[in-house]
Amino acid sequence: MRRHQSLQYIIIFILAQVAWLTLLGLWIYRYVSIYYIETGSSLPHPLISARSNIAALVGGLILLVAVSVGMSLLYARLNSQLKITQMYDNFIANVTHELKSPLASIQLHLETLNERLVPPRKREEFIRRMMADATRLNALINSILDIAGLEQKGAAFTFEVHAAEPLVRALVGEAAEQFQLPPERIRVVGSAPCRCVTDRNALKIVFNNIIDNAVKYSRGKPDIAVHMKCAFKNLFIEFRDRGVGISAKEQKMVFDKFHRVQNRNTPSVKGTGLGLYWVKEIIRTHGGRVSVSSEGENQGSTFRIELPIYQTSRKRYIKRLLKITQSRRRKTRSEEGGNGGQGK
Repeated sequence: MRRHQSLQYIIIFILAQVAWLTLLGLWIYRYVSIYYIETGSSLPHPLISARSNIAALVGGLILLVAVSVGMSLLYARLNSQLKITQMYDNFIANVTHELKSPLASIQLHLETLNERLVPPRKREEFIRRMMADATRLNALINSILDIAGLEQKGAAFTFEVHAAEPLVRALVGEAAEQFQLPPERIRVVGSAPCRCVTDRNALKIVFNNIIDNAVKYSRGKPDIAVHMKCAFKNLFIEFRDRGVGISAKEQKMVFDKFHRVQNRNTPSVKGTGLGLYWVKEIIRTHGGRVSVSSEGENQGSTFRIELPIYQTSRKRYIKRLLKITQSRRRKTRSEEGGNGGQGK
């Protein structure tokens, strides 16, 4: 695939150079022709007649503009491809590190259990650590597979109508428990007396990724406030932290695939560069938008999610999501009924 794309770029570049050299040759010939006419001499077989001077000039200008535009597009495409390749290489390196760390931990604990007589209490601790590492590996692999499903539009979301405020409070509470955040470190502010159509598990992934980022990029103890409100036909959810912040340049790329925020204050933070990209794709599938803002270094960050309110905004799109879920459920029930009948 990459070789084919590279070959296309090379062919386009060669054709652009041929067009440019042809144009240059025609203009040189025209200059020489005019010179001979002014000096009273003539060329034996003129390629450009006096009547076609204007046409040649206009055609030359058009060709020059076309070549310039083509070269600009080619440069932009090559530059974009180089960036994607670099991000892909970084992703492979990061994923390899993320996979090797828990595997090495599991292997070390297993070797210890195999070679030594470990006390029961220590054995239980080893088992807990290995289970945590296995869960971490499973989560990483599932995240990569789920993103592939999102991109291929094959993710099987289960969309349902939810009361917004209880859902937000429940998901924040679950995330606080997962990341072991006490109540004073994460709090929910505001109210949201409206309903929205979401996949609860998918929205939980969104909350977990954003809160995980807030925890990772806080130099001290994290301080996260989740603000919610219903206004302008949308449910607004904002995650505000007091972390290291995001520069204006990084804010434009933070949701790009494989991109990881580089910050000198948190050099040890590891990741795959897929978390926020995953957030963006899930929210987009829900018919919403996600954005980020930051006042600068050490000023914290704010992630803002907008979801359409049920029966108020994006009615056709929301109805289609519900219909897809209902159709999938009917299909699943019919398949289960058919399998049950065969079993009998």
